[in-house]
Amino acid sequence: MATGMLINGQWRKEGYEKDTQGRFVRNPTTFRSWVRADGSSGFPAESGRYHLYVSLACPWAHRTLIMRKLKGLEEAISLSVVDPYMGEEGWQFSDVPGCIPDTVNHARYLREVYTKADPNYTGRVTVPVLWDKQTGTIVNNESRELLRMFNWEFDALANNRVNFCPEDLRNEVEKTIDAIYQPINNGVYRTGFAQSQQAYEEAATELFNALDYWEGVLGTQRYLCGNRITEADWCMFTTLLRFDVVYYVHFKCNLRHIMDYPHLWNYLKDLYQQPGVKETCNLDHIKQHYYRSHPHINPSGIVPKGPVIDFEAPHHRGQLVGEESRVTTIF
Repeated sequence: MATGMLINGQWRKEGYEKDTQGRFVRNPTTFRSWVRADGSSGFPAESGRYHLYVSLACPWAHRTLIMRKLKGLEEAISLSVVDPYMGEEGWQFSDVPGCIPDTVNHARYLREVYTKADPNYTGRVTVPVLWDKQTGTIVNNESRELLRMFNWEFDALANNRVNFCPEDLRNEVEKTIDAIYQPINNGVYRTGFAQSQQAYEEAATELFNALDYWEGVLGTQRYLCGNRITEADWCMFTTLLRFDVVYYVHFKCNLRHIMDYPHLWNYLKDLYQQPGVKETCNLDHIKQHYYRSHPHINPSGIVPKGPVIDFEAPHHRGQLVGEESRVTTIF
C-alpha cells in the first residue's frame, strides 16, 4: 500500500495511516493562512497573484475548481492540473490530456512546490494548493477554507458576484459541511481504505445512514440548506459525482448506488447541470486516478469502461421551489 510523503523535506514511500483497529486516518492539512480582501492577513486578494494546483480526479480539489469557475475567477487565479495517476512518486505534471503544466514553479512533481514553500516540510503532498507568486510560498492547502476564500475574499475580483454562503445561512452552511464531512466526504475513503472488517463495516454503515438521512432532507427542499445552492452543496456534489463511477465498486460502497436514491440522484443531476459545472468534471481523470493509483485495492490497474451515467437527464428539482434557485452565471 505504498504511496509517499515528505519527511523533513525528503520523499519517503509510506503507506496510508491507520489506527490499531485498521481504520483509515486522514492527515490534517498544514498550510492554513488566508487570503483576505482587506489584506489584513498579509495575503491580499489581487488578480494574477495566486496560482491554484489541482487534480481533476480529487473531490477536495474539485470543489475549489467549481468555485473558481462559478465565481468567474479564471483570469484572477491561474491554474495547474496534475496527471490523474498518483504513484509512488506522488502527484506529477505531464502532457496527458486535461493536464496543465506548472507554469509558475516549473515543477515535475507537486512535492517540489511543497519543499519550495518549506524545505523541511513533513506531511502528505495533497491537492488543492493555493500558491502566492509574490512571496513564493503556499498560502493554504485546505479545500474547505479555499472554497470560502474564493467565495468571499476574492469577490471583488469575480466576474460573477453570486454568494454561496450568504450571512443569513452561514451557520447552517458550516454545520452542514461539518455534518457531511466524516460520514460522506471522508466516509467513502474510510470505507475504501479500511484494513479490517470491523473498520469497513463501521464506515460503510455510517456512510449509508448519512445518505439515507440526506435523501429524506432532499425530499422536502431543493438543496442541503434550503432553496439556495451553498458551499455545502458543492462539498456534497464532488463526492456524489464519483460515487457510482468509482466508489460503489472500487471502495466497496455497494449497499446502494446514488441512482437508487430518487432525491439524491436528481439533486446530483441538478448541480451537474448548473451553468459552468460540467466543464469542471472529468470522469476519465477520475477513473484513471482511482483504478490505477491504488494497487492494494485494484492490483491489475485495469480501468473499467463503464458505467454509463446520464448526468444531463431531466431532474425535475425545480418543482420543489421554482426555477429561481438556479444559479445565474456569466461566462
